[in-house]
Amino acid sequence: MEIKEVLKNFKREFDTRYVVRGLIDGSLSTLGVVIGASGGETSIIIAAGIGGGIANGISNILGALTAERAMIEEEREKKEKSLLIGNGNLKGTHEYQYKINKTMYSGTYDGISTCLGAVIPVIPFFIFDPSLALIIAIALTLLILLGLGIFIGKLSRDNLLISGLKMVLGGIIVAVICFGVENLFG
Repeated sequence: MEIKEVLKNFKREFDTRYVVRGLIDGSLSTLGVVIGASGGETSIIIAAGIGGGIANGISNILGALTAERAMIEEEREKKEKSLLIGNGNLKGTHEYQYKINKTMYSGTYDGISTCLGAVIPVIPFFIFDPSLALIIAIALTLLILLGLGIFIGKLSRDNLLISGLKMVLGGIIVAVICFGVENLFG
């Protein structure tokens, strides 16, 4: 398959839920890493944030591919048993191949979005002194979560403010727990 065709398919198979999920996961998990490392040197905070974000992104790609593939295989087996006598094989069907490809694209969107979301809490540490950078990292993460909550509210036709504030509340809970952990061990 040519790169042009892969990019065309990547665009066609865009899946908003994996992008939103990845952004939430990347920003919140990296915020936790940044808060947990906040007692250390700036270079350690940056390395921990970026390293954790990349690991989380790759983990999400592999996790999505593995979990989705397992579901596809389970569904295929059930169909083979109900439709075919003996050892049927639906792996060669267009539907099966479509689902496998869709899984690959969705997992990739999830992982890339996770890595992008992970950058958000780390950026302030390149610019500001660590204590100010931590406050800005939290504020940026909460702002991203507010925007994603409003976006989700718009898609689901819920109250935009309430939807946004639910996401912010989730971010605040993560920050409070991570500060508690950091204080316990820091």
